[in-house]
Amino acid sequence: MTLPITQLPFVCPQCHTQVAATLLSCPSCHRLVHKEYLTTLAARAQEAEAAGDLTTAMSAWREALGLLPRQSQQHQTITAKIDALGREIDKNPPAAPAATPGAKPHAGAAAQDKSVAAKSAAGLGGLALLLWKFKFILAFVLTKGKLLLLGLTNASTLFSMFLSLGVYWTAWGWKFALGMVLSIYVHEMGHVAELRRRGFEATAPMFIPGLGAVIRLQQHTSNPHEDARIGLAGPIWGLGAAAVAAGVGYATGEPIWTAIAKVGAWINLFNLIPIWQLDGGRGWRALAKRQAWIVIAAIGTAWFLTHESMLMLVLIVAILRTLAMKDESPEGDVIAATQWIALIALLSALTRLPVPDLSGQF
Repeated sequence: MTLPITQLPFVCPQCHTQVAATLLSCPSCHRLVHKEYLTTLAARAQEAEAAGDLTTAMSAWREALGLLPRQSQQHQTITAKIDALGREIDKNPPAAPAATPGAKPHAGAAAQDKSVAAKSAAGLGGLALLLWKFKFILAFVLTKGKLLLLGLTNASTLFSMFLSLGVYWTAWGWKFALGMVLSIYVHEMGHVAELRRRGFEATAPMFIPGLGAVIRLQQHTSNPHEDARIGLAGPIWGLGAAAVAAGVGYATGEPIWTAIAKVGAWINLFNLIPIWQLDGGRGWRALAKRQAWIVIAAIGTAWFLTHESMLMLVLIVAILRTLAMKDESPEGDVIAATQWIALIALLSALTRLPVPDLSGQF
C-alpha cells in the first residue's frame, strides 16, 4: 500500500499538535491523519459499489482500513462493510470477462449462458452437452488464462520456478519436474485469483525448491470466512490442474500425465491438513463445530473407500482440532464446508489412479 503523503511528522491542522509519523490519528484531538485521502477512498469505494464493481470497492475499503487506527469506530465500520461485500461476492461466482479489456461482465451473463446451454442440450442431446463442456473449459481459459500468464511475467517467480524445476529434474526427470512445477504454480495462482477478487494486494508466487511455493499477503483478512475462501482456493485450482493432467493422460495414454495427476492430488490433500498456516488450517477456522464433524465424516468415508494414508493424517488432525474447538461461530460457513467435502471426495478419487510404469519416461 502506498500512503498518500510522505512519512514525516506534521502539525495537526485542527489542534496544532505535532503528530509522529507512525501515528494514524492526532493524540490530542484524535483527528485522522489521512482524513482527506480517506474521504477520497470512501467516495471511490461507494462509486464502484454502485456500479457493481465489488472487487474495486473492496480494494478501496481495504486501503482505507490500513490508514485507520485499529481501535477506532471507523475501522470497525469499514471492517463490517468489507465483511458484507465479501458475502455478496460469495453469492456471485466469477463470470467470463467482457470483450472490452477491464469491463465488468453483466450480472446475468453467466445465468443466460447456462440457460442457452440447457436448451441446446435438450434439443441436440449428447453433442450439445459436449459443446457445452468445451464452452465451459474455453470460458475458464479466457477468464483465468490471462492471470496465469501474468504470474509468469514476474522475475522472482520465474527465477524461483526454474530453481525448483532444476531440483525436481535432478530427482525425477524433466517431464515430471515440469508437470509438478506447473501444478504447484496453478495451485498458488488460485490463491492469487481469490485475493484479487476480494480486493487484496498480493505478491506473485515465490517457489521454494523442494518445499513448494508461497505467496506473501500484504493485507490481513477481516474474518474467518474470507480466510477460508482464500485458503481453499489453492486446493480447488490444484484439483483442476490434477484433473486436467488425468484427462490428458487418459486421452493420450502417456503415463507421465497420470503420475503428475496422482502426485498433484496427494500434495493438495497434504495442504488440506487443518493445522497452522496450511490451506486446510485456514479453511477449518470458518467451520462451526457441527460442520467440522460432518467434514470429518466425509474424510473418514473417503479413507475407508480408498485407504489413502494421507487421508488418515488429515482425519487425525481434523479430529484433534475439532475436539479442541470452541464453537464461537454457531452459524459456521456452508460454502467452506461444501468446498471441503468436494475437495476430499475428488482429490481422494484422483489418488486412486493406477500407478503407471514410468520406465523410459525420464
